[in-house]
Amino acid sequence: MEKKERVIVYIDGFNLYFGMTSSYPDIKWLNVELLANNLLKSSQELFGIKYFTSMVSNNPPKEQRQRAYISALETTSVQIIYGHYKSKTKSCKRCGHIWNDNEEKMTDVNIAVEMLKDAMEDKFDMAMLISGDSDLVPPILAIHEKFPQKRVFVAFPPNRSNVSVKNVAKGSMIIGRKKLKDSQFQEQIKLQNGYILNKPTEWK
Repeated sequence: MEKKERVIVYIDGFNLYFGMTSSYPDIKWLNVELLANNLLKSSQELFGIKYFTSMVSNNPPKEQRQRAYISALETTSVQIIYGHYKSKTKSCKRCGHIWNDNEEKMTDVNIAVEMLKDAMEDKFDMAMLISGDSDLVPPILAIHEKFPQKRVFVAFPPNRSNVSVKNVAKGSMIIGRKKLKDSQFQEQIKLQNGYILNKPTEWK
């Protein structure tokens, strides 16, 4: 019996969310565990899913929707790894207007660390990276250089395909609408404590 390829999936949460919603605004309640399984081939076996995100701040409605989504993810086997969501002052050089914007920090570093650590500990044969962030080119190159028997395959979110990432990956694809549509949570999810979690109204 042929040994299956061990796969760990690494998901850049915001990159996936904004790519997905820019193309398909009606698809938000995504079960990433189901998506990961739907992306695998019969010759592969899922050994873990790591989801990287930051908690939104300074926007109560968004915070509430994100908390609901994180609660949904916590009903699956997905490991959630957090970065920081930082407020940053920006200004227009032309008109002098100043405003506050929010910026996600540490996600690319966290993904790089986890992929390299798992490669060193021989936890995968293939790392499936769901992101189009070019900051992840160096860790992909490092894994292929230090562990030539392993490979990083990139599944680009919609509208996030990146040539520099594609060129260093050992295989790539763009996640299509059908895979996303077929990987949705149920509208109601029963949590361990018995609470019924509903899909956010704005996402219906």
